Amino acid sequence: MDLSTAATVFVVVFLAELPDKSLLATLVLGTRYPGRWVWTGVSAAFLVHVAIACAAGRLLTLAPRRVVEVVVAVLFAVGAYLLLRPEAEAEVDVPEPPAPRLWPVLATSFGLVFVGEWGDITQLATANLVARYDDALSVGVGAAAGLLTAAAVAVTAGRALTRRVPLGLVRRCAGLLLAAFALVALVSVLR
Repeated sequence: MDLSTAATVFVVVFLAELPDKSLLATLVLGTRYPGRWVWTGVSAAFLVHVAIACAAGRLLTLAPRRVVEVVVAVLFAVGAYLLLRPEAEAEVDVPEPPAPRLWPVLATSFGLVFVGEWGDITQLATANLVARYDDALSVGVGAAAGLLTAAAVAVTAGRALTRRVPLGLVRRCAGLLLAAFALVALVSVLR
């Protein structure tokens, strides 16, 4: 395992997840239910998505190197566009059960994130980074750590974070980072 790869992926995925709808749902659930229950359900969903993204990224590594580099550049560019485009704030709809019980909270937390993360920027970035670095373990560990840390932030300190750091700024920083990765990948293709 390469710690520098894992650290790079952690930063990219953590920043990309902060302004995401799944994290907003986690924040809302964390204000209604015990935080450790919400975090456990959300984390389980994130781990499933990281495993799927790493498998998809490994499949990309079977393609010829030039094809992989083009796909990597395009996916990073798409990710940057998705984060940098102007868009309206999405409202998160979270179902409200009558009384907090462990299994319904875990199931609700898992279900919201599991469904909401399909094709999400962090899932695409994770698959892309596996293809880029050809190191599913390091990328998987970094992505999982980034997502679980972001979920912990949402559950424990979400309100304070959104009062101090505008989500638009976080989105722009993550978008610019992905744009830089797209540029590096494009330069690699052109060489």
